[in-house]
Amino acid sequence: MSTAHQVRITHIGGPTTLIEVGGWRLLTDPTFDPPGRRYTFGWGTSSRKLTGPAIPAADLGPVHAVLLSHDHHGDNLDDNGRALLSGAGAVLTTVPGARRLGPHTRGLRAGQSTRLTHPRRPTIEVTATPCRHGPPLSGPIVGTVIGFALRWAGQQHGALWVTGDTVLTRRVRRVATRIGVGTVLLHLGGVRFPNTGPLRYSMTARRAAKLCAELRPHTVIPVHYEGWHHFQEPREAIERVFTAAPPPVRDSVHWLPPGEPTTIDA
Repeated sequence: MSTAHQVRITHIGGPTTLIEVGGWRLLTDPTFDPPGRRYTFGWGTSSRKLTGPAIPAADLGPVHAVLLSHDHHGDNLDDNGRALLSGAGAVLTTVPGARRLGPHTRGLRAGQSTRLTHPRRPTIEVTATPCRHGPPLSGPIVGTVIGFALRWAGQQHGALWVTGDTVLTRRVRRVATRIGVGTVLLHLGGVRFPNTGPLRYSMTARRAAKLCAELRPHTVIPVHYEGWHHFQEPREAIERVFTAAPPPVRDSVHWLPPGEPTTIDA
């Protein structure tokens, strides 16, 4: 795909998507393990994977860069996803994650930018955006997480924002407002665990709809809502909330059939 204002996005499962634009093939949060295994997330939390990837890792094709919101949770980077990293042209992730993954990885703090460059592809500016992957003061427990804002020449509606695993905070809202979001890959699921009670570790549909009402993105693509036991808001619950939202929000939502490339205007 060479048209700079068009993007082809394939939802592979959970937070994992393939973003294709201008010849680039960018992979978010690689998760390609089969279903059935239980993964531990620390401090007594764990979850079982319920659904495998819509596209096996062996059938994925070349990956020019990986956008990895965090490396330390198996629902964002599992064993088969980790095996893909060495073959990717670049891996962008958190600063602690880059230390763990090695010198081929670029570590970014929230607010920092880097560029993906190639002589035959448009330059993509990638800016790390803040995330808080849980309730207040949970950072030392859940670890560092970032999202990604992608900009390139020819975008018509604004930046492409991958929110990463985050709840809605004032900082997240403030930064997102400054970005000028055209397309958002919205990590949802309203994650909860039995041993942490009502505390949430990713955005709920209600909070996400409120955010989208403020940002008015052209296209909203829900991800990170299915395939794991700890995702507490499935598609049906998310649809009910967005169906009741104001028309600009309701009409911006696009559900991607798993494994099928979908072209959108960016």
